[in-house]
Amino acid sequence: MTGNFTIVEFLVTKVRLKHIDRMKAIAVLCMVEVHTAAIIPPKGVTVGHPAAFVAAAFGGMAAPMFVTISGWAMYNSAKNKKERNYSTKDWVNWIFPRVVILTLSQLLVNLFLNVNNGGRFEWHTPGVLTLLAISAILAPFLIRLSLSFRVALAFILAFSPILIGEIASDQLSWFERVSSENWLIWIERLLWNGTYPLFPWLFFSILGTIIFDLSDFPKARDVVITIGLFTIFITIAYSLVSERIWALTNGDAILTFFPASMPFLLVSGTIVILVMRILEGDELSGGSPRFGEKINIIEPAGRLSLTIYVCHFAVLGIVAIIVQDMPRLDLIPAFIFTIGHTIIWIPLAQIHEKNKIRISLENLIRIQSGR
Repeated sequence: MTGNFTIVEFLVTKVRLKHIDRMKAIAVLCMVEVHTAAIIPPKGVTVGHPAAFVAAAFGGMAAPMFVTISGWAMYNSAKNKKERNYSTKDWVNWIFPRVVILTLSQLLVNLFLNVNNGGRFEWHTPGVLTLLAISAILAPFLIRLSLSFRVALAFILAFSPILIGEIASDQLSWFERVSSENWLIWIERLLWNGTYPLFPWLFFSILGTIIFDLSDFPKARDVVITIGLFTIFITIAYSLVSERIWALTNGDAILTFFPASMPFLLVSGTIVILVMRILEGDELSGGSPRFGEKINIIEPAGRLSLTIYVCHFAVLGIVAIIVQDMPRLDLIPAFIFTIGHTIIWIPLAQIHEKNKIRISLENLIRIQSGR
């Protein structure tokens, strides 16, 4: 409880939570890191190299964190609007700008890092921002669903890779996964065999809403974390017994990102909840987040996460053009560039906030949606 409010009621009325901004920052910076490493892969580093494993680990957690915390924030905002008795017109005015801006941002990302210029995307490739746009459309409906119903929905989504089976097309190469010859194939990429298809990636958006509603029940969250950690142990044990690789971006492994496997969803979902619980500290009960003021430096990046996500692709698009006909860099230069490009967004976000620069995608959404 916080005063006479439940924590959930407190969350709906509170403007910012420091641990949420920190988690957004960590998520987007991890995405910058893994995308940079993909554009500048160092010479001699194979899938089994420790450096590749570290980069993949950060990347494997970045998108689940990004989608989950976005789902949390969108659910929080939608609940706030429900408390203000939004009319149908008000909801349209809230949803429409988000969908348009997120969709156009996805197109920008695709153009910045286009396959025709040494990049990774076709101009029309559905991606993580398309997923967030769909989450925005669903938000007014999700706030009307009970917690138990959303938990059941999350389980269905977690097991959807098994349910849809071959439809997920686990044999698709990367460039097949980002391309679509017609609208029917584009819809398939959007729904179940693209980079971030609705099935199963909506799982993380739903998870964000569940985490929000469990704010009043810390013991329940701890039970979920305990069960999740046991699940992680089981997947590792199975990997050792079956002599299969535990995790790969794609291929024959227990955990795969493309397409997202059921074990990957459960393991990454557990880690997201755990990281969020650690960062939270005592903030929800009126105290300070974990680490106090020590990592305040990253918070502006969290408040600018969408803008950073889009802008870093502009940088990588230029880099992709430069390096496409060059030999690979050695490990140390590639590492320095990757880490440098990741860290630089922290001071840039601080400068942006300190100088009260209003140019950002976040501010554009606020203005257009009347928030």
